[in-house]
Amino acid sequence: MTPENLRLTLIVGLVLCSGLLVAFPVEPVLSTEAIFDDEADKRIRVESIGNTSHSQLILTIQHDDGRSLTGDFDLVERLMQLEKELMDGSNSSTSWDEKHAFVSRVETPYGIWAEAFASRNRSLENATEWHNVLLPQLDEGWCGNGTTEAEKQAFEATLLMLPKDANFGIACPAYSGANADQAPDTDELLWLVWLESTDGDSDTDWGALDLWAQKVSDSTEFEVSAAGVNMLFAKSKTVAEDDLKFILLPSIIILAVVMMFALKDLQIALATLGGVGLVICAEAGLLSALGFTFSIIDIIALPIILAVAVDGAFWYCKSSRKREEVRSMLLMALGTTLAAISLSMFSPIKAQRSLALVMAIGIVLDWIITRYVLEDFYLRKRAEIDKYSKLPELKKPNPAFSWSWPVALLLLASIAVISPPGVEVFDVEQFLPENDPALDDLVELQSKYVLASSTIAWVVVDVEGDSEEDLNNILNLQKQLGSHPSVISFETGLLRTPIILGIQNIDSGLESPTIDSVSDASHSSAFVGDTRLQRNGVTTGVAIAVLIDGQNADAALQFLDDVEKLLEANGLIGKVGGDLPVGASIARSFEDTRVTQIVAAGCAVFAVSAAVTRSPKRAARIAIGTIAIGAAVDGMASIVGERGVITAPIVLLGMGFAADYLSHASVEHIPTRKDTFARWGAAITSISVFILLGLTSFPPARNTGNLLSLSIIFSVILASCLAITHNINQQGDSEE
Repeated sequence: MTPENLRLTLIVGLVLCSGLLVAFPVEPVLSTEAIFDDEADKRIRVESIGNTSHSQLILTIQHDDGRSLTGDFDLVERLMQLEKELMDGSNSSTSWDEKHAFVSRVETPYGIWAEAFASRNRSLENATEWHNVLLPQLDEGWCGNGTTEAEKQAFEATLLMLPKDANFGIACPAYSGANADQAPDTDELLWLVWLESTDGDSDTDWGALDLWAQKVSDSTEFEVSAAGVNMLFAKSKTVAEDDLKFILLPSIIILAVVMMFALKDLQIALATLGGVGLVICAEAGLLSALGFTFSIIDIIALPIILAVAVDGAFWYCKSSRKREEVRSMLLMALGTTLAAISLSMFSPIKAQRSLALVMAIGIVLDWIITRYVLEDFYLRKRAEIDKYSKLPELKKPNPAFSWSWPVALLLLASIAVISPPGVEVFDVEQFLPENDPALDDLVELQSKYVLASSTIAWVVVDVEGDSEEDLNNILNLQKQLGSHPSVISFETGLLRTPIILGIQNIDSGLESPTIDSVSDASHSSAFVGDTRLQRNGVTTGVAIAVLIDGQNADAALQFLDDVEKLLEANGLIGKVGGDLPVGASIARSFEDTRVTQIVAAGCAVFAVSAAVTRSPKRAARIAIGTIAIGAAVDGMASIVGERGVITAPIVLLGMGFAADYLSHASVEHIPTRKDTFARWGAAITSISVFILLGLTSFPPARNTGNLLSLSIIFSVILASCLAITHNINQQGDSEE
């Protein structure tokens, strides 16, 4: 195939891939599922039969005048009607309008209380005042020994969905100030809402609930607000999307301006930016068509791909290297960069794998466009430039600078040594600006509600639904879990109730009770539904939900370790999951392996460099410098921000940049002023984009921009030091 036909084929292929965006638009998501893999949660989502999920959304309800939402029976009736209108759409002022999502389930205190009263043949729906259902008096309320299953559910709901300082009334008269002849009393409470996508997509737009809450607040006497961790993810996604709109066009403009200033040729700038724009659209269209789900974190790769694309333009157009030399340099730079970031593709952390894949594909396509589409254009432009410029003059480095390379390595190593240790545990706060008022609202919510201050840890255990022995094993396990210090419990002064939502231990009257028979005879929890997991209608496991402190990562990690040992000691097969336990374990794993990962990336760079250059000595210099840059950037991650699991691909990409610049600087060709200009011109152009990325509000994007700016600065300085030292040694060898 002739170069012209190959060039045309590549352009047509990229255009066709870009056209896939029309049929398969990119809709980035942000949730815990996009960040890491939780095997327990995956199984629950696939095999659950009772809406078992920890992704319920929270609404806070208040009255505009601060009236009691439970003591005033008129307001109870109005809120029960509001719940009905949300589900059936009978009132246009309060109906659900979102077309791409629908409310599949709502749990409110009133609905659960109604079932508790119904278990005593009392009807909350038909009552006109509280006395109709509170009398005759139930002395033990809903927390005594003789309560029904529905009453236990009502006690659970009252504890979780009302503020901690509420008067629980009939829910538990054992609490100080509570009486069995009083309704629970509070001026604020929670509703739980489950959303599903209308097209069956698991990634539902949680922001739709916030729109409904605003609509109801405007049209009723109630103040309704969407709250909780999941809503913060929805808000952080909006922040990231706004940032993306903010930086994409300015990034292109800045690149064009900097390239125009450096190369003094508008056509080169436009051709380079046009090529990288085609690369980004083609990659997005192809991956989207193949079913790849972009997280909002993956979108950070776009300005990175933009910045990487300028390398070839500077080396082809401004250096003194011949065509084959530039080809060899760029191919080696591609190989070493991929060698560094490819380690993230084997990471157990989903976000690292995803971001590394998007960056790697973009960088490869950048190289293809540069090598096979733009190369001849760049060389023609250089020929025009050379007509009006002097021949490159050889630079004779001052021998006094021969120590610059080892000194630079020592300085980089010192950054790694003085940097604070540790890795931040994954949480939603890493995705919102520090001064965001939503974080203060979350802290206030967590201080008032047990449900908001806790998090669910899942214990998924393999069982047979028709086994009496497995039922006993699960009940025994749940009892042991209740003794763990990390589990949240309610203390009434008379009894301690750990919040464990699993198989209920009831007297079903069955001769040989099993998990299936007991589950069918009992009420499923209002919060997790039926806890059984089934395949083709056959029970294969149970999912036990345990509420633990949502603000103590160390306790969550200890819970995970202890429960895994407990499962092994009881001879049970299972998994422990949940956002905080899994996030804490990933942070611990990353902390234990991050140094190894940097060294492994250096070894991969050495292997690629040695294979391309056939010079172990040159490959060793590149690998040593790459490791030094990786260690320094990893250290700077904890100095200028937070070292977390999301920073790992950025550190590896920084090592890729280092390998790129070091490979340019370690060639046998003694550099000219034009070579130095090409190196620094490419670096400054890339930094201009990364600085803009560092000005965004979305913390992962901001930290990425800051770290990549530092990695480019470190890399280009270290490469310059290597070039000086290397060429002083070369001159010494030549003179000898």
